[in-house]
Amino acid sequence: MNEPTDKLFAARLGDMVSRCERDGCAVFSRFLDERQCAQSELWCAENTGELMHMLWGGFPEARRKMLAVFPDYCEDYVLGEFPMRCLTFTYRKEDTLTHRDFLGSLMGQKLKREVVGDIIIDEGIAQVFVTETAAKLILTCVSKIGRIGVKVSDDQPFRLESKQEFRNMSGTVASLRLDCVVSLAAKVSREKAAALIRSERVEVNHFPVSSVSQELSEGDVLSVRGCGRFVLSGINGSTKKGRIHINLQKYI
Repeated sequence: MNEPTDKLFAARLGDMVSRCERDGCAVFSRFLDERQCAQSELWCAENTGELMHMLWGGFPEARRKMLAVFPDYCEDYVLGEFPMRCLTFTYRKEDTLTHRDFLGSLMGQKLKREVVGDIIIDEGIAQVFVTETAAKLILTCVSKIGRIGVKVSDDQPFRLESKQEFRNMSGTVASLRLDCVVSLAAKVSREKAAALIRSERVEVNHFPVSSVSQELSEGDVLSVRGCGRFVLSGINGSTKKGRIHINLQKYI
């Protein structure tokens, strides 16, 4: 954790541990983004001592999650104690609403991003995880998302499938160095890829990386600012000239 904001985040994690040790009960964060989830895993592994920790976003594939820090005797019931609720929004199937529509309307209620977890959308229905405090406001005040009328309830279990769509890409690279893979993913020259990396516009597994020579492995997630996010989904042998066949999946 090198950036000033990361120091502030570490201080917040330290405060959670102190409160857990003082009160002897589970302490919960608000919703964390993917980078914060990765940071908290690393920090907790080194700093929580005999305390335990868990990340949960309401369903296993959630990208935004809350962190719990708790004594070991809380382990059997802490999953049911996370202070979040699943809100179900229903509307006409012929109306189309997007993730951006929901997030914009909720932020329009003066809610902070950290009180809203994942937003899963299907035909005529969406389910959104929010903190308990945010749920009370939304249930009382929200009757439209954008210009579309909605009904909101908190009495339905989460049942939608979290669908992440990808576009498959493939090609060959000289090596699995970061600059080579970014060059293929972003469709830029290797020199331009190196410039993106050195200017800290590239993240690997949610952390910024400035070394062009960092080696990547299958399953690594790349984020290239202005170009999107990719998964290195396959490494498939070499050509006669020694170049490496790789597959990428681009989030869409």
